[in-house]
Amino acid sequence: MAKTQTVYTRIAPELKMDVERILARLGLTPSEAINVFFNQVVLHKGLPFEIKVPNMTFEEAQAILMSKLKEGEDSVVNEGWMTVEASRALLGL
Repeated sequence: MAKTQTVYTRIAPELKMDVERILARLGLTPSEAINVFFNQVVLHKGLPFEIKVPNMTFEEAQAILMSKLKEGEDSVVNEGWMTVEASRALLGL
C-alpha cells in the first residue's frame, strides 16, 4: 500500500454535511474527492477552475429576478392571457 499523509482542515459543520451528502450521491468519500481535487491541481498546475469576484451581490441578483418576475406578472394582468384552447386555436392546432 502506498504511503499517505493526513490533511487536517476546519470547515463549517453545515458545509461539511452538505458536501458529504452531495459526494455520497456521486459515490465518493470526502477523502476521495480531496484526492481528485489535488490531482487536478497538479495536472492544471493551479486550481482546476476559475475563481473570480461575482459581478453582483446575491441581493442585487435577487432584486433583478424579482423585477423581471413582476414584469411578467404585470404583462399577464395588463395584457391578458390565453387559455390552452385559445392558444391552440390561434396556432391552428
